[in-house]
Amino acid sequence: MSSNPLLHLNDPDGTYPPSWYAATAVGVPETQPLEGDHRCDVAVIGGGFTGLSAALHLAERGYSVSLLDAHRIGWGASGRNGGQVGTGQRVAQDDLEQKVDHGLARAAWQIAQEAKALVKDLIARHQIPCDYRDGLIHANHRRRYDRHSRQFAELLNEKYDYGQIRYVPPDKMQTLVGCKDYSAGTLDMGAGHLHPLNYALGIARAAMAAGADIFERSEVTRIDLGEPARLYTAQGCLMARYVLYACNGYIGPLEKSIGQHVMPINNYIIATEPLDDDTVHRLIANGACVSDSRFVVNYFRCSADNRMLFGGGESYGYRFPRDIKAFVRRYMLRIYPNLKDAKVEYGWGGTLAITMSRLPYFQRHSANVFSASGYSGSGVALATGAGAMLAEAVDGVASRFDIMNRLPTPRFPGGSTFRSPLLALAMAWYAMRDRL
Repeated sequence: MSSNPLLHLNDPDGTYPPSWYAATAVGVPETQPLEGDHRCDVAVIGGGFTGLSAALHLAERGYSVSLLDAHRIGWGASGRNGGQVGTGQRVAQDDLEQKVDHGLARAAWQIAQEAKALVKDLIARHQIPCDYRDGLIHANHRRRYDRHSRQFAELLNEKYDYGQIRYVPPDKMQTLVGCKDYSAGTLDMGAGHLHPLNYALGIARAAMAAGADIFERSEVTRIDLGEPARLYTAQGCLMARYVLYACNGYIGPLEKSIGQHVMPINNYIIATEPLDDDTVHRLIANGACVSDSRFVVNYFRCSADNRMLFGGGESYGYRFPRDIKAFVRRYMLRIYPNLKDAKVEYGWGGTLAITMSRLPYFQRHSANVFSASGYSGSGVALATGAGAMLAEAVDGVASRFDIMNRLPTPRFPGGSTFRSPLLALAMAWYAMRDRL
């Protein structure tokens, strides 16, 4: 019996939630649950971007790898998110420079750039059909942020030699995004967006082709750590020299020390019916994805089949809203009231993981146990990169892993009992501030 309600509370076991992503998934591998006794070099727990990337990179290095997932590949946040492939860490680079020394800030920037490049490389090398498209717009919902947007673009242009981002003035932004809700912002053509579930499935196929074993519907219920470690599921036992936790928001009680630094929250997305080409062009003129300056971020884009995919709203308890479509639709109509007659055909939720600092939590728990999680909404690139860094650490080259481990990720106050209510209070304050 599982002691992790997040794995079972909101969705049927072993099947994908009824999202637009699941409805348009291609190349879904069929694997079997873990049964009986098995051995491997590295056990990976979690079949999202982190675990799949780790499995692929380890198999390519010649390690025997077994990946265990409680449900299906990409079942969690990796197959449900907004699909945005951002630049840098989740914390803006100028803010990161205020938190850590210059050398660490620059090293973290470089690692994030490498993670973004890895996404594009995996797509190209393994011919992953995930509709990747360049362009990410950051739109300000208040004029008071415009000056910072200009300065931020200049910082990346000049100090970090990143020329793919530019400032967008208010008149251009309203044409670009097609609504009057936004002032100025930035356009980053080095970032982009993709179909996240198809991307995850593509990495899974590549990992299996490289020799990794993937066991779906194989929830790890107990681990006896040691050398080797023993991982138990309902029907089998896996012995491994190394263990990698790649569970993100679904870690639950499996490794309680991670839960002290990483907290699950729920986020929601809707997909409209297909729209005509003229409407799509008016919504987002250049086909980029958009995220805005609200603390509780609105993020949206148009899909390859001309649907508006709109993400908005968060919750901090375990359960999803009863009517996700209605819950998110009101956020969409604040930005695009002209979509009031567009039918919402899909609505789904997912659980991601945040940290207090919004920086990822990388940890070496013992000589043979590692984890990476807490991407705070920037997991497409950062989690892919994290998997590669976990593989490097197992292989004895932990320089990049150790850089990420140095980033500040303090414990949540109040432990697991009080972290959710305290966060809900904080988010209510920030939501009020967004409206001012």
